[in-house]
Amino acid sequence: MNEPMIDNNWQNDANCLGVDPDLFFPERGASTREAKEVCKGCVVRMECLEFALVNGEKFGIWGGLSERERRRLRRQRAQSNRRIATA
Repeated sequence: MNEPMIDNNWQNDANCLGVDPDLFFPERGASTREAKEVCKGCVVRMECLEFALVNGEKFGIWGGLSERERRRLRRQRAQSNRRIATA
């Protein structure tokens, strides 16, 4: 079976290209400030965030959001979708 093609060309325009990946996967309790600073103003920030949400990325900083922030966003979206479905 063929896997669907996913266009990840957005990664070529990311601010984090060439930055040490360890910065985006800090130890538990460590600061995420530096990683989020790299994400700030990135032209593909939303594509990165959507990639993480669609692919269920559970670790690291993606699109400027931590795991906890992405979980909160997923919950908000799910609640919003439920409201729309029941309206």
